[in-house]
Amino acid sequence: MQHLFKKIIYFSPAIISGILLAVSFPKANIYPAAWIALVPLLVFLHNKTPKHSFIAGFITGLLYFFLTTYWIYHSINHYGPIPLIPSLLLVLLLSAYLALYPAIFSLLYTYQMRKTALPSMLVAPLFWTSLEYARSSIFSGFPWSSLGYSQYKFLTFIQFAEFAGVYGVTFFIVAFNGAIADALLIKKRRAQRPLMPLYPSVITLCSFLFLFISILIYGALSMSKQRADTTVRVAIIQGNIEQDKKWVPQFQRYVMDTYKSLTLEAKVYKPDLIVWPETALPFYYDKERGLTEELVSFQSKTDSYLLTGSMMIKESPRSTKSVYTNSAILFDREAKITYIYDKIQLVPFGEYVPLRNILFFINKLTYGIVDYTPGEGYIKAITPFGPFATVICYEIIFPGLVRKFFKKDGGFLINITNDAWFGTTSGPYQHFSMAVFRAIENRKPIVRAANTGISGFIDSSGRIEKTLGLFHRGILVSDIKTNGDTTFYTRYGDIFIYFAFVFSIILSLKRER
Repeated sequence: MQHLFKKIIYFSPAIISGILLAVSFPKANIYPAAWIALVPLLVFLHNKTPKHSFIAGFITGLLYFFLTTYWIYHSINHYGPIPLIPSLLLVLLLSAYLALYPAIFSLLYTYQMRKTALPSMLVAPLFWTSLEYARSSIFSGFPWSSLGYSQYKFLTFIQFAEFAGVYGVTFFIVAFNGAIADALLIKKRRAQRPLMPLYPSVITLCSFLFLFISILIYGALSMSKQRADTTVRVAIIQGNIEQDKKWVPQFQRYVMDTYKSLTLEAKVYKPDLIVWPETALPFYYDKERGLTEELVSFQSKTDSYLLTGSMMIKESPRSTKSVYTNSAILFDREAKITYIYDKIQLVPFGEYVPLRNILFFINKLTYGIVDYTPGEGYIKAITPFGPFATVICYEIIFPGLVRKFFKKDGGFLINITNDAWFGTTSGPYQHFSMAVFRAIENRKPIVRAANTGISGFIDSSGRIEKTLGLFHRGILVSDIKTNGDTTFYTRYGDIFIYFAFVFSIILSLKRER
């Protein structure tokens, strides 16, 4: 026990970093903590062995990711067959995998700082951001808990995401942490390298401060800019349907009546568009004739366009078998379908089981016994009030996916989702906060309709204008200002991170002087 206590004390800087990283995200929302969170770890890594560096990074990552993704247990425990303790162990296993990235970062960082006179302010963000992007891309990608997302409330600062994306924000935060570490370690580093010149560090620090001030000035000017092509009145319907009732046949009438009655409430505001959330329809559209006809008849009397989420069964173009899709359907005022979008980025183990031939014994969590088929087209809806794109559920957390809808044009973005899976954990809050970055990156207002919340409106500067909280039933109406501008990020994507990758590789291959 005494030995364990000594180990905890020894690695306490890594523990502190992990906790500070976690509390910078919702629900805690102590976002200034991110600006100092990595300092304890960076200082600790000075002159450490590869083994201790790896362990320290792993400890930081394990705490960081477990505390920010613990909410995953809720869906697999409450709606799956897995008891509480095993479900938490599964989240711990996922966190252990994600913790490998901070562990590898710590190895690379320690090795590099030992052989170079470059400041931590440059070395740390290059490696951290490159690995964060890799984590968001490998396999199906897991961009949750990317450090930049912690700053969704620091709107003046994050406006430059329209150039560098969320990973650019991560880079700058880590650089700030590195600058503090440089100041704390300058005496130790100069003692080891008496001939190490100070001027590169001074020049880098001055450049950093100038850039930081410039970013804030740009952010303030950007937020004061008026971006409006047209104004569209949108009504969000938040049905607040319990997850364990959504697909029970006895509750079909209850679900339909809920959405119809709320839509009639919204009708008095004369919206151009009414939005129901992901899989709002408690049936397969066009396969259950009675409910399909009821919906069409109702829609023809709303005098608005209606976008709703629905599961669909379609004929496959590649085989004789039918395919199942998670889709968004747009009806015009005459109840004719003018647009269907099929979800592209499906949730592993939620909407399909990866490696199905090997993992045949695992079932997915969502309704239906078959895997869903991903869509292929980045298509937009064309309406009298302008073009818009729809992303479904966690597609909103993939910046590279969202930007593809707007490379040519587009006025606004709709995100329909069902976060009932995650209860009142931090999951729905984090999910909502990430949408702020998609608004800024593409300069598109966002309409977010969630079954149980959080629903809301975000303008093209990332301001959260209206929200309807978790597990409330109601409507939300707002006049959104569409924007047809195409940003640097929309055109070129994560070009910033590609340069970071290149410089990271160059830095790693550079010989010791």
